[in-house]
Amino acid sequence: MRRYTITGWLVLALAGGLAADAAWAGPAAPRGVDAGAAPKPDGKYELLKERSTHEPGKVKLTEFADFYCPHCHAFEQALVPFIEKEFGGKVEVNMVGFPVIGGKLPTAFEMYEQARAMGKGVEMKKALFRAIHKDRLHVFDKVIRETLVREVGLDPVAFEAGLASGKPTAAFEAGRKLGLRVNVQSTPALVLDGNIKIEGENLNPENLKKVIASILASDKKR
Repeated sequence: MRRYTITGWLVLALAGGLAADAAWAGPAAPRGVDAGAAPKPDGKYELLKERSTHEPGKVKLTEFADFYCPHCHAFEQALVPFIEKEFGGKVEVNMVGFPVIGGKLPTAFEMYEQARAMGKGVEMKKALFRAIHKDRLHVFDKVIRETLVREVGLDPVAFEAGLASGKPTAAFEAGRKLGLRVNVQSTPALVLDGNIKIEGENLNPENLKKVIASILASDKKR
């Protein structure tokens, strides 16, 4: 799977310029509706042949990411805080696990899905990225899981029961299949409102801001 190297936002993250210390349903992007029916936003992106999920006044941002990908970690440190600062509650960020690094167990992705179902997906996402890229933990056995589960404020017994149910695995697989369906070529990759894909060299602060601002501005014109 192809992954891009250094981009502008990654330089910011590595230089320390920016830093950032739910339910089961996997993200759905239904097919079959002409994507050209809605006004096309400004900026650089790929318009998918998927139904728009846009709601007035809000942009739904689906982030396809691999916990083991250093670029995804940099995105979490740099661009997620940038988006939150620029748009606040007008952008809803949801991560979907999409592995591109070979030879890794799916445990981290399943832990994220279980935590998301228990209302702590954002907290677990941050804990997993830190554990992998700063603490250098790449195997999440039950002892390590318990430490992270307690850290994010969940009950380890309930968490393990949910993890064993198979539901986190099903949610992870649903997200992965969605990524394949929309032809994600690199991580991180974004899909806005179900049908606007941004990845590779187009995934930089200036372009992302332009696209999101244009979507929100079009709401005011309707």
